[in-house]
Amino acid sequence: MWTFSPWVLLPPTYSLCTAAGLWIVYFVALEDEMIAPLTAQFRTTNRSLYPPVVSIAGNFPPASCIFSEVMNLAAFGGFIIALLRYFQLKHLTDKPFLNVISLAAFSVGCFGMTLVGNFQLFNQERIHNFGTSLTFGLGTVFCWVQSYMTLRVNLQNRGLKVAVVRFLLCGCITVCLMLYPFLLSQDITLPAARCQWSLVMFFLMFLSTFAIDFQHYHFHVMCREMSSFPISTSETVTDMSRSQSNQL
Repeated sequence: MWTFSPWVLLPPTYSLCTAAGLWIVYFVALEDEMIAPLTAQFRTTNRSLYPPVVSIAGNFPPASCIFSEVMNLAAFGGFIIALLRYFQLKHLTDKPFLNVISLAAFSVGCFGMTLVGNFQLFNQERIHNFGTSLTFGLGTVFCWVQSYMTLRVNLQNRGLKVAVVRFLLCGCITVCLMLYPFLLSQDITLPAARCQWSLVMFFLMFLSTFAIDFQHYHFHVMCREMSSFPISTSETVTDMSRSQSNQL
């Protein structure tokens, strides 16, 4: 018998599909001989090929078409996860402003994903890099805040264990975020590309951990008409029966 909420499937499915989409972009660009492979040795790399950075892999068609679609869907799915997480903690946290900051940061970060996907690096470099900064910068803020809130809220008395995992992932994300621009500035392109891919995968791993929090929670959407005189269910049923008897 299914004992978990179906929402438990959303975070890992999101992470797996996004990761698969990005790797498809990489292999398409690799097949078209636009980028060097991530496994190449620095000294033996063909200098005519671009480094296998995520943005460059998704810069040329047809890989750019897939990249745009993946990033748009990832932005939408990520926003849904962040929104559900916000409602989950809304009445549980003793610091509601952190919950608001977390949702706002990741929402803007999701908007940055759409900029990254729809404005290719070589065509609109400033807009693309601005979107990248929003995605990684505010995404990192989201991860740290969520890790702290995990420890404070302590859902199902597993807050400490889950927080430890998330703090470790946050550390990996932060290290990659700092290391990537440093390697690029030193023109060490292949290690920089590997660092960026690791950064993206760590982000997706972090988001997949929300399956632990969603497994015992159900989310419902209520739709009702705004009325000055709310009508109870029993009154509605009575009125309907009276209407039917009059018609008869």
